[in-house]
Amino acid sequence: MEWPTSLQLIGSKELGGAERWFQRFAVALATEQAPAVLGVRRGSALERLDYAGLSLARLPFLSVWDPLSRAAIKRLVGRECPQIVQTYMGRATRLTRLGRLQRGGAVHIARLGGYYKLSPYRHAHGWVGNTRGLCDWMIGQGLPVAQVHHLYNFAEPVCPHPPAAIEHLRHSLGLGDAWVLLALGRFVPVKGQSYLLQALSRLPAEIDQRPWVLLLVGDGPLRASLQQQAQDSGLSQRLRWCGWQADPGPYLQLADLVVFPSLEQETLGNVILEAWAWRRPLLSASFRGARELIRPGEDALTVPCADAPALSVAIRQLLGDAHLRHELVERGARRVREEFSQAVIMQQYRDLYVSLLEAPSWP
Repeated sequence: MEWPTSLQLIGSKELGGAERWFQRFAVALATEQAPAVLGVRRGSALERLDYAGLSLARLPFLSVWDPLSRAAIKRLVGRECPQIVQTYMGRATRLTRLGRLQRGGAVHIARLGGYYKLSPYRHAHGWVGNTRGLCDWMIGQGLPVAQVHHLYNFAEPVCPHPPAAIEHLRHSLGLGDAWVLLALGRFVPVKGQSYLLQALSRLPAEIDQRPWVLLLVGDGPLRASLQQQAQDSGLSQRLRWCGWQADPGPYLQLADLVVFPSLEQETLGNVILEAWAWRRPLLSASFRGARELIRPGEDALTVPCADAPALSVAIRQLLGDAHLRHELVERGARRVREEFSQAVIMQQYRDLYVSLLEAPSWP
């Protein structure tokens, strides 16, 4: 079955979870040899990413009402003649106006990764949500059931780094023989890092006769306040601020335990899939995305959101129980292979694209 031609559009300026997924999906399209063109914001961080050779169009995306961008998108669609136009986030979606769906015309699919205000999305011909809960919410907000499609994200294929490179990273971070805890995510309230720091302040200096260190891979507006919290709690020497990493793979490979303390508002949580794919034990807060993905006690341990004492107890439990860590890793890896691999999810996207083109025009 051939891939339909597609145009993938995103108007973001900086990098975050949605933008990272856009890159991963684009590279997967290239791997599948799917005919696709990408449209990104001129001068943005996305312009500098690697898209495995896919053609890149640079658009203004100056504002959500930018007439220059609307005209540029219209010209791009006219030149490339894509069968599918998939937009990400509000800006690109709002500025993409293909009109009423007609047989033989491009189908506009808006992909949502969060519970956003729907007014910038309603004019699309269809919508993709990356969790069932999000799709149910969209339908509850009045979007037609037949035009809302659920497709999970896939776990990025693992490319292990040479042991010498990982050992060099360990040395450069001054980790010694410490347990390595890893937290991935932007420093924004929904990621819950402040509760993780509270939990760490309750831990003993050593667990199972080994010290511990937390790697924080990410950046964002809460960085200064989190660093102040760490200093006030006496944690500064146990934390490593690693910044935003386009490739977090080496840090996942280094980790003994991935901790994901997000709050209820977190929609999916790609960190869950990344931990499973890299065969790392996972401790997660039980936010709505985690409740949909995780089987507690089987492929990850979960604790209530915003519960620092429970988080602290679970960290000690996991670091002290090698058998439990092994069992969680094995079951999580199996979930990725069977449900969340790139091959599985990209097949679902291809099936969706084909079905959209075969469907009769929607009212």
